[in-house]
Amino acid sequence: MNQRGLSFADVVGMDLAKRALLLLAVDPLLGGVVIPASVGSGKSTLARAFANILPDDTPFVELPVNATEDRLIGGLDLEVALSTGKRVIEKGLLARAHGGVLYVDSLNLLDAGVSSLLMDTLSRGAVVIEREGLSDIHPAAFMLVATYDQTDGEVSMELLDRIGVIVPFVAQNDAETRAEVVRRIVQKKRAEESGDENDLLRGLILAARQLLPNVIIYDEQLDALAQTALELGIEGNRVDVFAARAAIANAALDGRSDVQEQDLKLAAKLVLMPRATRLPEDDVPPEEPPEQQLPKEEPKNQAENSDSEEPPDDKPEKTPEELQELLMESIESELPKNILAMPFMQQRKAKAGKRSASENSKRGRYVRSQPGDLRNGKLALVPTLMAAAPWQKARKHARATDAKVVMTKDDIRVKRFRDKSGTLFVFIVDSSGSMALNRMRQAKGAVAQLLQNAYVHRDQVALIAFRGKKSELLLPPSQSVERAKRALDVLPTGGGTPLASALMLAYQTVIQVRSKGMKQATLVLLTDGRANTALDASQTDKQKIAKELQDLSAMIRAEAISSVVIDTQVNFVSRGEAEKLAAMLDGKYIYLPNARAEHIAAAVSA
Repeated sequence: MNQRGLSFADVVGMDLAKRALLLLAVDPLLGGVVIPASVGSGKSTLARAFANILPDDTPFVELPVNATEDRLIGGLDLEVALSTGKRVIEKGLLARAHGGVLYVDSLNLLDAGVSSLLMDTLSRGAVVIEREGLSDIHPAAFMLVATYDQTDGEVSMELLDRIGVIVPFVAQNDAETRAEVVRRIVQKKRAEESGDENDLLRGLILAARQLLPNVIIYDEQLDALAQTALELGIEGNRVDVFAARAAIANAALDGRSDVQEQDLKLAAKLVLMPRATRLPEDDVPPEEPPEQQLPKEEPKNQAENSDSEEPPDDKPEKTPEELQELLMESIESELPKNILAMPFMQQRKAKAGKRSASENSKRGRYVRSQPGDLRNGKLALVPTLMAAAPWQKARKHARATDAKVVMTKDDIRVKRFRDKSGTLFVFIVDSSGSMALNRMRQAKGAVAQLLQNAYVHRDQVALIAFRGKKSELLLPPSQSVERAKRALDVLPTGGGTPLASALMLAYQTVIQVRSKGMKQATLVLLTDGRANTALDASQTDKQKIAKELQDLSAMIRAEAISSVVIDTQVNFVSRGEAEKLAAMLDGKYIYLPNARAEHIAAAVSA
């Protein structure tokens, strides 16, 4: 196998991620390893170096983040079809990775359709081709190695469910580690030295693979893993299987014939802890412990466990309950400070806030082709040629022509694009005199939480304030959460309540943004609903104001614009004005004094 970059052993730090990759190499049935870490941590370098410690001729296929579904699945071999007229299937990226590694950088940025295909292939171990009149199944059982930067968003829980190992956290490099990285790059070892190190690790993996089927895991240990998963709020039996496989693989890697406590602890750390949806206790987690080290020479005191090739007769001395308590203690001691940023904790918070991706023929990312009319779409050249290729000999003979390609309108394929449209959140904040100072603070806290959620999902936000005789667009639709926060911080209060003006401005803002392709929009109103100023600021007639609110609400409903009304008024003076407004808008109603900021954010995102 050709060397790709640094030797695996030469990658500085990331010892836990290295161990995870070694476990995958020993037991490919773990499915894959996901390494979430920040830019510059070395995660991509390590993933590519992984190829160098695998057996020779192991496929290593990289899946570009902008790959189309056609490229993943494969299809008609165009060159063969045009030259011979024969319909031969060309393998896609998924089938090419069979028996080897599929590497994906920026896993969280994959198109939804591509993620779905990847998920299906991981489950089946095969890829189904049904296109251009062809039907076939190609084996596609591979080890998935994926990396991503959590600041760019999370990976879907459904996809992570099919991947066995998730490195829970990768610490930032300190000054000493960074210096060592530079030293190893500048003072490169000779290629033969790196090759020797890779050969040693490759031999270790092959030996562990041979031992793997004979490693014993006891019922008490399986019970402990299952109980720990339940305690952490993890659903599904697939995770229990992954945890058991990880423990067995770690034992095999260390040359042991049965699973021991250290194997269970590592399995809990790499499989269970990253999937936790609730914390074992509310205690503040301690400092990060040292990461798991790469396998080294067996220490002398380990001989007690490995000097016999026969499986030991003694089962674990601890009961399943005692083992489970041991695992929970181990997990609690390993919890990082940023526990809420771990993959499944983050996904649990944002699960309700999924954003849709709409398919169209004009804008977005090209994902597939379909038969169509060029008047209504853009030509997909390669799929068009593929559709025409099998019929070239017959057409040329029938028409007695020497043309290189004879096409008909039935061959035409047009491009289909997927536009990840996101959502526009228009925050409409009542800053009139009826908003008491303490309620304004609460309102700002709720909006700040909502803005953070919008940032995670790459939504757009706009901010409208209304007071006195008019409303004002403080922040036009933007993805800059910081600008929205700054505008919110300096929001003044006092004066009348021109609610109708604010609704009209919000309506106009949404219509303008929709003309640019963003379909979803939600109005978030923080108000007591006590409107006392009409669109014509000189008018204060209550009936006129009420009629304007009804008409504007009807316009908003007709455009399928979602609404959430957060009532800022205290109960003892309320006449239910905000609740009536929510009903007119056919929106959700939330009473602010009884709601915490995170609860409001969840309700708005749902």
